[in-house]
Amino acid sequence: MNLKKGLFITFEGIDGSGKSTQSQLLAKSLESIGQSVILTREPGGSEGAEIIRSLLVSGETDRWSPETEILLFTAARRDHLEKTIQPALDKNQIVICDRFVDSTRVYQGVARADLGKTVDELHSIIIKKEPDITFIINTDPEKSLLRGLARSSGEDRFEDFGLDFQKKLKDGFVKLSQTAKTRCHLIDGMRSKEDIAEDIFVIVRDYVQ
Repeated sequence: MNLKKGLFITFEGIDGSGKSTQSQLLAKSLESIGQSVILTREPGGSEGAEIIRSLLVSGETDRWSPETEILLFTAARRDHLEKTIQPALDKNQIVICDRFVDSTRVYQGVARADLGKTVDELHSIIIKKEPDITFIINTDPEKSLLRGLARSSGEDRFEDFGLDFQKKLKDGFVKLSQTAKTRCHLIDGMRSKEDIAEDIFVIVRDYVQ
């Protein structure tokens, strides 16, 4: 069944929470029922944004200030929106994105500095787009950090901020889920990936049937 309008779904959570896995599983489930799905990520998802990604996720933790990070993430997000997200939504496709503005709201707006107002103001001017549905995968910071570091991806800059930083992120995402209840779903991520995926698919299925 083709959608009459596009659907924008995002996944959020601390590093190593399993959101990337859940993004992929949801995409497969939706494709299995005939939906057209675009799976993407942030920072990245377009040629220009991927270049900016390499600047953000590697190097020393003090490579950028929180303010500079906000500007870089917003620049990457704008290119991603123009080149990937909005064109797909205009074609009535489902876009599933691993991270979007909520990550900036929590990482730079809460955990790194008290810059939430700055993030929101810049977003309202430059991006002007919110997801239809956001899944926040809620996990144990210590276990998730170990999982994230075990990947040895070379993109460990934010993991290198340490456990206290991950705990701040967790608190920030939980609070976000409470203030944006109409679109945010807080998902217990301390279960099997299959059980988590089933809960998520049940929620999304109501939007596509």
